[in-house]
Amino acid sequence: MPEGTGQHGDPPRERDVVELRVHGVSGAEPGTVLGQGPARQVAGDDSGGFHRAERSDGGGPDGVTLEAYRWGDLPSGTVARTLSLVLLLPFMLSNLAVWMRPTARRGGAWVTVLCRLLALDLTVLYVVSTAGVALDLLAWRCLGATRCRGPFDEVGGLDGRQVGMRLAVLSLLPIAAVAFLRLLGTRRPRPAGKPLWAVEPLVGRLRAIHVAAALGMLDLILLAARVSGGATAVTAVLLTLSVAVLLACAGLLVVPGLLDRAAMTSMVTRTATRLRAVAVGLTAATLAAIVLDERAWPSTAALPGYDTIATWALLGEMILLVSLSALVLWHHGRGDRRRALSRGLGSAVVAAFAVGLAGAFSANLVYQSGNLLDGYRGDGGPPVPYQWTLLAFFLHVTGGVLVCVALTRLSRRRRRRAAAAVTDRDFPTVTPEGVGRLRQVTRAVARARFVEWVGLLAVAWAALTIIGLTTGLLRLFGLTPDELATRFLGLPVGVVGMGLALGSYFAAAAVVALLLGGVFAYRTPWFRRHVGILWDLGTFWPRAAHPFAPPSYADRAVPELAHRITQLTERHDGVLLCGHSHGSALLALAVLRLPPRVRARVALLTYGSPLDRLYARIFPAYLNEDVLRQVGERVDWRWLNLWRDTDPIGGWIFAAHRPGDPPPDPADPAGRVDRRLRDPSDLLPAPGERCPPPMRGHHPGESDPEFRAAVDELRARIQGSP
Repeated sequence: MPEGTGQHGDPPRERDVVELRVHGVSGAEPGTVLGQGPARQVAGDDSGGFHRAERSDGGGPDGVTLEAYRWGDLPSGTVARTLSLVLLLPFMLSNLAVWMRPTARRGGAWVTVLCRLLALDLTVLYVVSTAGVALDLLAWRCLGATRCRGPFDEVGGLDGRQVGMRLAVLSLLPIAAVAFLRLLGTRRPRPAGKPLWAVEPLVGRLRAIHVAAALGMLDLILLAARVSGGATAVTAVLLTLSVAVLLACAGLLVVPGLLDRAAMTSMVTRTATRLRAVAVGLTAATLAAIVLDERAWPSTAALPGYDTIATWALLGEMILLVSLSALVLWHHGRGDRRRALSRGLGSAVVAAFAVGLAGAFSANLVYQSGNLLDGYRGDGGPPVPYQWTLLAFFLHVTGGVLVCVALTRLSRRRRRRAAAAVTDRDFPTVTPEGVGRLRQVTRAVARARFVEWVGLLAVAWAALTIIGLTTGLLRLFGLTPDELATRFLGLPVGVVGMGLALGSYFAAAAVVALLLGGVFAYRTPWFRRHVGILWDLGTFWPRAAHPFAPPSYADRAVPELAHRITQLTERHDGVLLCGHSHGSALLALAVLRLPPRVRARVALLTYGSPLDRLYARIFPAYLNEDVLRQVGERVDWRWLNLWRDTDPIGGWIFAAHRPGDPPPDPADPAGRVDRRLRDPSDLLPAPGERCPPPMRGHHPGESDPEFRAAVDELRARIQGSP
């Protein structure tokens, strides 16, 4: 057999190491990641592919073969898809909250239950708000006595038709809206191979439950309006079945672990599928019943029963959210509040954002549609539940901004004191020319340390959810915002109207900002580098709560990385995995999937990594220290992590190694993983230079001497391994 030729006719192994670079959320072009100009694709496709430099065979500055994996288009894709996914943001956040559960099994299971119930309520609220426009505003008001602004007073030729016919035809709008969400959340094809998380059967069960609940809620709105003037045997039975469908949907979610137990999978799948079929049949029967029922309808300004249903849908969200917050606070009520996110409070915080956005979007849809159609004149304005929701959104946003400003100012002194200690150790001797530069570095370190105070901000934000619960309870007492302001608070008439208008403008501004953010995140790498982490992190995790959330790109990226690493180890001496920022998380999970024969020829270099500083604290049940130690053990601790004090995102993984810190335990290999880089390398320009060394912060810095030294060390470890 010729030298270098493998067994069974395998291609000869090349005597080099492949440096496989995986970028972070910036979505950088392959040529930029490689640092060698234009690149050609050698594997994968346009959404996620592996690239090497065009002008060479991939050889890098240290004799290694450079290759880059570009995954930036997997979470978004085209501009149209990015904009459509913005509409799914509340669903994505509700799904993300599940993965932030605390580590305790019992508490974590109930957090999952509450998050899934919240996600179901988001779907219900979506139907209620679209029904508010289609049924209450268009079918009942505009085509009834209110006579909206043309041409909406003659929608689809329904003007003059009986009420039941108008409601049945315009019920197709909420049904189409649910179908639209179902289409947006459809999973894109992924390469063949074992998925990262086997959750697609769970998504199918959740999808059936949510569709059944959506149709059941639509039936409930229609039947509640019909029976308000007197129930018949048919409408009474249909109304009872509608309530039963909604209770059955909630019941499938309320039993901890029921949807996830392998032994119960087939039974739950059949139950959910049959429940959806029953809901479809029930909706058809409901539409037929209200069309064929020729009895007179009540003469009311608004669709009968709609206000009550909307009130309970919105109040149900707040009850679930406050219950979730109380659960995680009770379960982890002691300890350092700055590490609150690591104790599961992140579930409540992210769920609060999901509920707030969903409530604001829904209320604004109804509010602005009424303004456009001029359908709320003369009857007290838009439905009272949405008035309270907009007012709560305005108060919540205002309170959140004030808390953020206050916390920023209160923490500034401590952050600057800690930053000064760092820079004093790094630059003990400072010439007069370097004093100004030292101040800049100290401020940069102080800003980077604000992330350590996010836990307190999370506690404050979760506490503000009581505003929504309070406004929901006030609605149950029959109060309107105007009555509360004038009768009990003595405020002038018009103050509440101004608050509602501001809340509506805030919600509209949030929608516009998200849409523009989607465009800029796709088109502008600089913008994506700063805000894209929120979207990439949200779509990283599989759908375990809301089936209409965007699909997980990690189910494509991680198996694809593992497959490519396996291929490269068969053709080369080994593979050095270099992951920046979120790319380090993709590589860490890929390492956990590699077989032993492949892991023996792999090393890991992470830099700007949020694995411990953010991910282990935000997702304590899934990316904790035990999991990170497993990653180190899988590569036989051929792992180095580079971090800087000026980096606001990345940090150390096991030990900071700051000057003055106690030395790590020599028996613990994890203590040798982290390497702190002084940033900047000096305060003043080097001889012959005009500008001082730049502060790198979260910048990758693959061309920095420290990075290349780490590459050389790990390459030697790979080639020296048996």
